[in-house]
Amino acid sequence: MRSCARGCQAALYLVHGIGEGRDYHRHEVMAAATFAKAAAVAGVERIVYLGGVAPHGAGSAHLRSRLDVGEALRAGSVQTIELRASMIVGHGSLSWLIVRDLAARLPFMVLPRWLKSRTQPVAIDDVVVALLRALELPLAASAWFDIPGPVTLSGKEILEQTAQVMGLRHPHTFEVPLLSPRLSSLWVRFVTRAQWSVAREVVIGLTEDLLAQDDRFWQLIGHPQRLAFAEAAGLALAAERGDSRVPGAWGAIERARGLSKRSA
Repeated sequence: MRSCARGCQAALYLVHGIGEGRDYHRHEVMAAATFAKAAAVAGVERIVYLGGVAPHGAGSAHLRSRLDVGEALRAGSVQTIELRASMIVGHGSLSWLIVRDLAARLPFMVLPRWLKSRTQPVAIDDVVVALLRALELPLAASAWFDIPGPVTLSGKEILEQTAQVMGLRHPHTFEVPLLSPRLSSLWVRFVTRAQWSVAREVVIGLTEDLLAQDDRFWQLIGHPQRLAFAEAAGLALAAERGDSRVPGAWGAIERARGLSKRSA
């Protein structure tokens, strides 16, 4: 690791171990501390880390892990900027993949009330801008910043807007107050292509609001205008079309619903 970092002025830390075994939290924090020490020895001047927004409550294991990783990096001697995002909307994002698959594949859904929890989805294009600008942002010491999207949405609203961008009717939803996040993750595994251990952690993390304290980072870097959710979703679907078709039975179901040319 030291040899790889040697000669680098700055480093992006994008490592997330979600779903990689029961003890991934400890391994993530240890890896971050090791990286911070190696970066210091190699003479790296700045680390930029992409983490997660602090939940309004205890939060899930993977949200706590992301915050602890940021703390471990900032505790090192190399100046560190931690950028905290909630849901990232873009092709390749696991949380987006789950939302996209749910909206595309289920004409009706049994939804727990915790999908009323709110978040501020941010486009992957805006996240990339934030990461690159953070590499050169003048700062005197390590710091963390939230990087929210421009609009606050509930989980239900996110699913409805995603379906609309796909050209589908809003899925019919039925609220079930006693359906826990852990039980919800069991049926999500049969719908989404995301690895179930990852999907489970993401779903459990949806139980509380994930709202930024402020959006001052966007002002600091001169990027106040961010993509709206619908536009970001459209770009994500366009990127997916340029990748490959959804295989297997789910691909057949999506094609039957008219998504073969639009989003698969």
